[in-house]
Amino acid sequence: MKILVNEEVHDVGVRTLDALLHELGYGDACVATAVDGDFVAVARRGAHALHEGCRVEILAPMQGG
Repeated sequence: MKILVNEEVHDVGVRTLDALLHELGYGDACVATAVDGDFVAVARRGAHALHEGCRVEILAPMQGG
């Protein structure tokens, strides 16, 4: 299935957001996620189904001041 992750096309074989994060190498990293513009909490990632053409955003926290 082709999806857009951070504005890049990926062809993935997974069906949930949690599985996608692991497939892309994020594992248990502390990141924020959104699918089709809607925030997805950590607790909901395992149940959040992905679909063909969906837009996924993965954001890592930044430090600075």
